[in-house]
Amino acid sequence: MSVLFVLTSHETLGDTGRETGLWLEEFLVPYFKIVDAGKAVVLASPKGGTAPIDPASIEAFKASPVYARFLADQVLQNALSRTVKLADVDARNVSALIYPGGHGPLWDLRDNPASIALIRSLLDQQKPVATICHAGCALLDVKNPDGSPLVKGRAVTAFSDSEEAAVAMENHVPYLVETELKQLGAVYSKAADWADHSVQDGLLITGQNPASSAAVADKVLALLH
Repeated sequence: MSVLFVLTSHETLGDTGRETGLWLEEFLVPYFKIVDAGKAVVLASPKGGTAPIDPASIEAFKASPVYARFLADQVLQNALSRTVKLADVDARNVSALIYPGGHGPLWDLRDNPASIALIRSLLDQQKPVATICHAGCALLDVKNPDGSPLVKGRAVTAFSDSEEAAVAMENHVPYLVETELKQLGAVYSKAADWADHSVQDGLLITGQNPASSAAVADKVLALLH
């Protein structure tokens, strides 16, 4: 049984001409926490193969000792270049799901059939599902068995509309995650912009932003233990 990190395959930031992908801090911090706890990890993405990393996330995180650890970890770098295709994942072999954010997931993880099925299957098996920041979008199209939105009435968080405005991307993304969650009836909460804020509602764990990455991983580990 492995903890599955679901990463984006999308690498173009809307109409900005900039590159995007996963936000490195939101992947590396939980990844190393899970690995250091002795858990096996598998990386997957919609297309399989190389998972793109947002260059801005490298710039923002390059002074961190966690980034230095990443640079020295050839096994992890190889894994990022050979992610499993999401449609090939067997949910029975997964003990928990973690979705790191970045802008990329907005385009390829919201309506991905394999992702939707995987989230539904994990919850049905009483296993934890966690999203960080923009990756909260992966919950938007998931349904309950009765056809209602998964997030309806659930306590959640994700990258806030005010944070999107702060990075001047609100007019370049296909939708705003906070707004979409609220429209589906989620009980959305947030802290101040860029502050650590994570929410647990049963097996569903969500984090607001990069600063929430460690807390999300800790909540996942608590459920696994």
